[in-house]
Amino acid sequence: MSEPMLWSGWGDPAKARELPEAVRTLLHDLLGVRAPAEPAATLSSVRLAPSRLPGSALDALGEITGPAHVGTGHEARVRHARGKSTPDLLRMRAGDGAHAPDAVVAPATHDEVAEVLRVCAEARIAVVPFGGGTSVVGALTPSGDGFTAVVALDLGRMDRLVAVDPESMIATFEPGVRAPEAERLLAGHGLTLGHFPQSFEYATLGGFAAARSSGQASAGYGRFDDMVAGLTLATPAGTLELGRAPKSAAGPDLRQLVLGSEGAFGVITSLRLRVRKAPAEKAYEGWRFASFAEGSAALRTLAQQGPLPTVLRLSDETETMIGLAKPDAIGGGDSGCLVIAGYEGTDVRARAEAAGEVLAGLGGVPLGPEPGRAWAHGRFSAPYLRDSLLAAGATVETLETAGFWANLPRLYDAVRLSLLGSLGSPLVMCHISHVYETGASLYFTVVTAQHGDPVEQWERAKEEVNAAIVEAGGTISHHHGVGRDHRDAYAREIGPLGVDILRAVKDRLDPAGIMNPGALIA
Repeated sequence: MSEPMLWSGWGDPAKARELPEAVRTLLHDLLGVRAPAEPAATLSSVRLAPSRLPGSALDALGEITGPAHVGTGHEARVRHARGKSTPDLLRMRAGDGAHAPDAVVAPATHDEVAEVLRVCAEARIAVVPFGGGTSVVGALTPSGDGFTAVVALDLGRMDRLVAVDPESMIATFEPGVRAPEAERLLAGHGLTLGHFPQSFEYATLGGFAAARSSGQASAGYGRFDDMVAGLTLATPAGTLELGRAPKSAAGPDLRQLVLGSEGAFGVITSLRLRVRKAPAEKAYEGWRFASFAEGSAALRTLAQQGPLPTVLRLSDETETMIGLAKPDAIGGGDSGCLVIAGYEGTDVRARAEAAGEVLAGLGGVPLGPEPGRAWAHGRFSAPYLRDSLLAAGATVETLETAGFWANLPRLYDAVRLSLLGSLGSPLVMCHISHVYETGASLYFTVVTAQHGDPVEQWERAKEEVNAAIVEAGGTISHHHGVGRDHRDAYAREIGPLGVDILRAVKDRLDPAGIMNPGALIA
């Protein structure tokens, strides 16, 4: 298995850094943030219940994968206990391992996955597929009630590039390949996926598909679900092989049932992905608009009329002032609203000039390449900044939604007002992270002082903002997924009949209900 992330935070511990004293002072003066009273727990001090996995099941699973690939030790269980949402990290920092799996099982093939599911279904053992562990919506925290035990199914050993079809521009991968390794393997063929979400450094391809991920360059390369030409799903009821052609009129596309299913129906064991030629050039630049409304209108024009950059995002006034588009230099922002535009391919200069004419014609002021370079340099750094803020005593979390252009201002206001009403005087920042002809996504970052139980404080605010998103006509998630945190709001979004349809699918594919219970649907 690949080296896991920091168990109580994000990524490589060597990249963690202290907040500058000026930022600490600003947090105290602006939000009343104070250092936590207690130090964070160590890995060895995390509280775990004894493993409930029966010896007979331990032996049976060991026969499938090899005994070395079934772990019940303290560290393995802690590292697979939760995802990376702020509540997840707050609980881990407090030493709370209440939702840790009873064992970690690491299969190496589709057949091993299928056998593990068979054994677990017979023994009523819940199974949580585990890729990079980057979920921020509670998708890795199952409901173990009514089950003999819970196992985390770590897919890290299924990490091969199986085949490349350069004629069809399709690459076949196993699900446990991490995104940087996928790009490295494809680069050997002169290809790229072009999928670079903030979780890029640690997330896996199977996780991208299971959560309907969307990368920062989605304007140019599309969402991850646009890239999935075919897949294989192992379920307790059997195997599904989906995707015979680029497009088909042969009934509903069952791939869409698997994409975004978050392990509730089965385990993705193979992915056939559309790939692109690796770009010969990359260039990023910044633009300033006087207001979020003017910047939004400019992004809408590019999305609907072109030319569309590969990367296109707009920070609102608060995010621009704080400088969140440059996580490595937080606090160094400016006035107005910052647009980051990026171009990748072989005609970078011509596309940048053509898009620049549109942006300038709509009131944009060119800032040159420096803001774009700063964003590109720090594009994966924000989660490390969150760790630093948590350590300083602030609660910081992100949430996102999407809506049609005409409804975007209402949705933006509804989320902000809900957060301000539930958290008192938080710092609320937002950017448009992904654009389409018909609409866009809104990505919010919230910073507030911790009061009382910080987990309860955030979960109360999250419940209220979820309701506000649904009421304002937005989707409960654009790219983070559903998990447990969005499950109830998702049910309101799709309605009782939609929930019944998903339950019927789950009942057919997972009759014993062992697959990631509590995620996606109740």
